Amino acid sequence: MTAEEFQLKGQAGRLDKILTDLMPGESRSTIQKIIKDGLVRVDGHHQKANFKLKGDECLLVERRSLIVEEDTLPEPEAMDLNIVYEDDDILVINKPAGLVVHPSKGHLQGTLVNGLLHYLNGNLSSGSDLYRPGIVHRIDKDTSGLLVVAKHNAAHQALADQLVNHDMRRSYMALVHGHVKAPQGTIEAPLQRDPANRLRWTVAKDGKYALTRFQVLESYENATLLDLELETGRTHQIRVHLEFIGHPLVGDPVYRKGLDHVKGSLVHDMSGQLLHAYALKLQHPRTGEWLEFKAPLPGHFEQVLSQLA
Repeated sequence: MTAEEFQLKGQAGRLDKILTDLMPGESRSTIQKIIKDGLVRVDGHHQKANFKLKGDECLLVERRSLIVEEDTLPEPEAMDLNIVYEDDDILVINKPAGLVVHPSKGHLQGTLVNGLLHYLNGNLSSGSDLYRPGIVHRIDKDTSGLLVVAKHNAAHQALADQLVNHDMRRSYMALVHGHVKAPQGTIEAPLQRDPANRLRWTVAKDGKYALTRFQVLESYENATLLDLELETGRTHQIRVHLEFIGHPLVGDPVYRKGLDHVKGSLVHDMSGQLLHAYALKLQHPRTGEWLEFKAPLPGHFEQVLSQLA
């Protein structure tokens, strides 16, 4: 069993809500379950999910949620990795579209984590659970681009704190259907898992706070190229937010609501959405130095833009 410690710095509110914000890879229902199971301590004491935090407490979370048989753990696999940066503490990867970031039950092979385990001989942080060593934040399978990997737990915690405090900056390029009229703007709409379809997320007033900023880079006859910055990092956030404003991502097989109403909608035979995490800015977990990384658009994305131009 491993444990993760969070020292609060002004985050006040319900225990389950604060922990959900601190652990973006876990759902609120999962957080409530581990609290109920006695795996969370507040200043050394067990508390209920609705316990009110003042914002200066120390939270200790024990990792027992994924006790699995040894032969079901992800195995190292040789894999070509596009490494943008590496030192003793972190690794920055440019992930191709089509590659799943971490294993899950029933899908233990062929993920980025398998490749990282092979490349680093298992020297990764323990992560949020046994299936996600080193993974600080995720990007969807069919999204390409940059993500940072932690080699040890101290680096993982420091990077996770940057996510919680919105210090880490993540920027994306996206091609969307239709003309986005405003040259720039903010999409502020809370998200929750769609109760009618567990594979989707949806905008809901009782969902988790989510904010995406956008700027128009280029307008085409029937599509718009956007620069997007995540203020929060909810699951499928960009995809849901773009669908919400009536401009779903080109190539997105899931979030397509309203596409029939986009005049001259762009249709391409492709396996995934045209969304690329092109820029990542973070503070080095050990030195405190600010680092900025960029990744060029992948070939298939560039090809579509060339055709539009």
